[in-house]
Amino acid sequence: MIRPASSLLDFTGSPVNQSLTLERKIELFSQMVRIRRFEQAGLKNYQAGKIGGFLHLYIGQEAVAVGTISLAGPDDHFITAYRDHGHALAVGMSMNECMAEMFGKQTGCSKGKGGSMHFFAPDKNFWGGHGIVAGQTPLGLGLGYGLKYLGREGCCVCYLGDGATNQGAFHESLNLAALFELPVVYVIENNGYSMGTSQERSSSYTTCLAERAEAYDIDWDLIDGSDIYQVRAKTHLALERARKQHKPTLLEIDTYRYYGHSIADANHKKYRTPEEIEFYKQFHDPIAVFRRKLLAEGVLTEDLAVSINKSAADEAAAAVKFADESPAPTLEDIGTDVYWECDHNTPAAAIGRHFFND
Repeated sequence: MIRPASSLLDFTGSPVNQSLTLERKIELFSQMVRIRRFEQAGLKNYQAGKIGGFLHLYIGQEAVAVGTISLAGPDDHFITAYRDHGHALAVGMSMNECMAEMFGKQTGCSKGKGGSMHFFAPDKNFWGGHGIVAGQTPLGLGLGYGLKYLGREGCCVCYLGDGATNQGAFHESLNLAALFELPVVYVIENNGYSMGTSQERSSSYTTCLAERAEAYDIDWDLIDGSDIYQVRAKTHLALERARKQHKPTLLEIDTYRYYGHSIADANHKKYRTPEEIEFYKQFHDPIAVFRRKLLAEGVLTEDLAVSINKSAADEAAAAVKFADESPAPTLEDIGTDVYWECDHNTPAAAIGRHFFND
């Protein structure tokens, strides 16, 4: 399913992009490359049997996480689904803690208990990846409610896939966001497929999925996810609407994943043609698009691009080594990080029954 880009306009000159320094542009490019190399290292080690469970790669979608999170303010919060590695690295989590989590090691960000789908960094206002489809959407609503209740000028950016737009919890969240006027920006990362089912076969819509927001009197927009400048320019408007007016927005960012729904998706080359995948790699790869723009602007050189790529690959390799050499959780760890009261021996710990005390 080849979808046309949502716009051919040049967003380089938008105020939020004009304010970018040369150093910041290189930093954004580097973040995208780091995500790509981290994911490639994860794929290699999953295939080697060192990572268990599911592995949902973010390769092809890098401009979405980097572009939106690059606009974060001190009171902005982020929450996403199970394809969470790109967001985790974009908020500033280290490759070491993320790779170790995928390896199921004690040094992982969730102490080896969450795995690939459950990265968390509360200290960075990142409230995790969530494995239940659309399960994060009411949680993002709650974060927005909390920000408004506390009187903070911030918002919650809640990411979901195109398939999650058909879940009841998502529609309930939109309804409440509009009724209570909550500072939430819902971002549909539309990579064209709900697992192995194309958008045309899974969703009923007119022009795009984001247009459904009109039923809830919510502003919406459609964004080309291969262009980080466009992602930043349009997302900035939604964030400001949330922060200043406590108004929600539904953004649909067209993007594409090169691999399957997860690495366990053995049929991902059967429900998509090789020509379709190659089309996106050739014309809509977010890293290649941004690289060409930066070369044309004179911000990036070929030598620097090569150096950034090597540095990212080396960092990913070091993270694999760190994860490989890290200790596994102990048997005693199975009873920790379940209830705060028990871990911290609060008075509430003595009330009621807890399964691991039986």
